[in-house]
Amino acid sequence: MLQAIEAVRADRAALLGICGGLSATDWRSPSGCAGWTVQDLVTHLANLFWLVVDRGQLPDTTGIPTERAQDIGVQSRRGLAAADVLADYAKVSEIALVRLAELAALDAEVPLGDDFGVYSTRVLPCAYAFDHYTHIRADLFAPRGPLAGEPPPSDELRLAPTLDWIEAALPQQNRSAAGDCTLEIQVTGTAARLIKFGSGQAMATICAAAPAIVRWITGRGDWDELGVQVAGDGLALTSARTLKVI
Repeated sequence: MLQAIEAVRADRAALLGICGGLSATDWRSPSGCAGWTVQDLVTHLANLFWLVVDRGQLPDTTGIPTERAQDIGVQSRRGLAAADVLADYAKVSEIALVRLAELAALDAEVPLGDDFGVYSTRVLPCAYAFDHYTHIRADLFAPRGPLAGEPPPSDELRLAPTLDWIEAALPQQNRSAAGDCTLEIQVTGTAARLIKFGSGQAMATICAAAPAIVRWITGRGDWDELGVQVAGDGLALTSARTLKVI
């Protein structure tokens, strides 16, 4: 998963550059993640790196659902100054990139929580590429986020591992929906591919460019506003609307 590591490295550098130019008001501005400021979002990305570097730096959230555990982790560091949050992110991310490469080389399986699933360590860097891709572009920059200007590129380097994570996580994080529909998700343009959900013949198809697929599957936009094209069984498409990857 060398590409995924390089994707994280590229978006890490982009985020450090973005944050280096933020004002105090920017840091306190609401991000596209409900209840989180820009500073909270950077804290969250740092916390994800601490998971592979030293879990002891984070609150014990054993048995707590993933998204709630992430909130607790962010809340635990709200007393830090913005400069300290950025320094923490810079430090832990540098160490974590080495650790992620080591984990990917193991090719072992690791459980990430009952609501998250079990994954090969080879795919873990893709999770980090996915988180950085999504949070930077959809939650920091307009229209959902507070920052103006152009976000980092949505290129093959970043999109391919982001889609790799979606493909790996989709069936594990949406087990109940798998019985209601079988889908073909046709990703067009950069990092094009066909992602299948469920078993058997496809009941419906969903087609869009990769950036739109990412925003839809993470709950950051609906099909109409994103220009997603759908066809097939109505009940299957109703079920498909509930799919989500984190």
